[in-house]
Order: sequence, then C-alpha cells, then structure tokens
Amino acid sequence: MEKTFICHTLADTEKAAGEIAGLLQGREVIAYFGDLGAGKTTFTRYLCAALGVKDEVTSPTFAMVHEYHTGPFPVYHFDMYRVDGEDSLFSTGYYDYLGNGLLLIEWSENIEDLLPEDAWRITLSYHGEGRIIRLENGL
Repeated sequence: MEKTFICHTLADTEKAAGEIAGLLQGREVIAYFGDLGAGKTTFTRYLCAALGVKDEVTSPTFAMVHEYHTGPFPVYHFDMYRVDGEDSLFSTGYYDYLGNGLLLIEWSENIEDLLPEDAWRITLSYHGEGRIIRLENGL
C-alpha cells in the first residue's frame, strides 16, 4: 500500500497521522526517512495522540529511545541519528523491542539495511510551504 498526504498545515499533518494510526495493530516497525526539520518528531506526536498515548512525546535524540505505555499498546520511539552500524544498533536495545510493541524509528537511513523486511516506511519532505508525507507498507 502506498499513500501520499500533502500537508499545508499542522491540522493536515494531524489528520494524516490519524489516518495512519487507524491502520496500526501495535507490532509494526515504522521507519521514518527525511531531512533535519522535515517533521518526524511532530508527526510522531500526532500519531501517538491519535493512538491515545497520554505521555508527552519528545525527541529521543539523547536518550536513543523513549517508551510510551499509556496507549492501547506499547510505543517505542527511537532516534538512530548517532547509530553507525549493527554494534551501535545492538546497544540501543532495538532487537529486544522488536515484536513487543510499535516501533517508531527516526533517522532510519542509518539502519536501513537492518530494518525488518515488513517495516513500514514514512518519508517526510518539504513541499513549498508544507510537507509531503508518503507511506509505504506491506498491507
């Protein structure tokens, strides 16, 4: 399945996140791709809100992973910006999280070869004054 959302406002981004949230079962790996400032963390905030997560969603840049347990299933929010191979990926605990909740992974470019084959891909990019959010998954 592929779907593209053109988002001119934050409300458009929130709507796109809500639509994608409605497709999730809670065991997916969602790999984000996009430049710095493309809106990965903002999109994650809206996605988690649409899932009913009550925790404050912030960038996991320094923590590497944030865990949210207030929604219908666990959500694990990763930042792979500083990951530079399988050894450093292993140290994040990534492999322990697989299959135990929804994994949302910022900077997936850095671990693209190590993602599960059935990982969903969300690419965020600039488009004039807004954003393009492109979803690709195995549904």
